[in-house]
Amino acid sequence: MDIFAKKAEERILEAMEKGELDNLPGSGKPLELKDDSHIPPEMRIAYKILKNSGYVPPEMELQKEIINTRELLKNSREEQEAYQRVQKLNLMVTRMNIMRKRPINLEEHQEYFPKIVNKVRIKKK
Repeated sequence: MDIFAKKAEERILEAMEKGELDNLPGSGKPLELKDDSHIPPEMRIAYKILKNSGYVPPEMELQKEIINTRELLKNSREEQEAYQRVQKLNLMVTRMNIMRKRPINLEEHQEYFPKIVNKVRIKKK
């Protein structure tokens, strides 16, 4: 252990013994560590600034829209409505997979119309 780490450790232990670290904000709660290892080091500060300003990357917005469309699809009662939502969902999933540039086995899965039609109950005339 180098001298700076050793000195820091000593000061932390002294503060703990004196009770100076008791009742700190967030005490007893898990740390919120953000994993930014997937972001290149030279881009991390820019990402942090954008995040703090409320900017959401297009991929995240699209992911939220996919989740919402899937929920709407579950509640579809008519065949035409379900078909339109499946088309929209497939288009969004395709866009997401293009944005991600990932191997096929890690892609979002598209929904298929026959699979949905079997779940939708249609009144027969």
